[in-house]
Amino acid sequence: MDDDVFRALADPSRRALLDSLNRDNGQTLRQLCAGLDMARQSVSKHLAVLASAGLVTTEKRGREKLHFLNAEPINAIADRWISRYHRGRVQALADLKTALETTPVTDTEFTYTTFIRTTPEQLWKGLTDKTFTRRYWGLEFETDWTTGAPITWRIGDVTIADDEQRVLESDPFRRLAYTWHSFTPEFAAAYDFDPDVVAGLGREQRSKVTFDLEQRGEMVRLTVVHDGFEPGSQVLKDVSGGWPELIASLKTLMETGEPLPSGS
Repeated sequence: MDDDVFRALADPSRRALLDSLNRDNGQTLRQLCAGLDMARQSVSKHLAVLASAGLVTTEKRGREKLHFLNAEPINAIADRWISRYHRGRVQALADLKTALETTPVTDTEFTYTTFIRTTPEQLWKGLTDKTFTRRYWGLEFETDWTTGAPITWRIGDVTIADDEQRVLESDPFRRLAYTWHSFTPEFAAAYDFDPDVVAGLGREQRSKVTFDLEQRGEMVRLTVVHDGFEPGSQVLKDVSGGWPELIASLKTLMETGEPLPSGS
């Protein structure tokens, strides 16, 4: 797999495509062609190579086919090779890894895709079962996970109950969507957050998060989409920094039995 990634990255045109997706993830073929002044046929061929290496994934939305940068192969290379060489010589690669993981798709949504060596059934438990969520997320959900059911969030000693916290879609082992939690005074007090800042977050329109699970051989492709934000959303900025670490901890838990160490 490393060879495929290195070959894909060796071409400057393909690196330019990845740079374009890094700046503005979730582009159509037409947008990529216009942004890079490349012929449609050339872009299509380069995208096929990048997709074969796992560096680009696609998703159909209506009539459009969107292309997303997938950081996982770069993460794997970074994890494998950083330990073999002096860290200072590979700091640029580490910086790239961080940038790829924390880039929102647009100014109104965040998308993150990773591959986890597990089964859809086990990953579903990782997303819904409090035994798992408590370990890598530090919270529990009180719900029966049926479409339309209310969700109570329990984060440490804080209980966040709100009738607008609902399961939006529930297709076990395939797709799960629910509304994001409410920003309450209790939430602010428990984590010593500025009450005025949290009140400002609470005035934003409610967002939602969707998890798509797709079996890929011995792996499950997990795509997380957090959307429904207004342009300039502070909540979007906050979750964009939190999701990559959270999903990395989920992936580690599923594959090794232990989540990432706290603060890693």
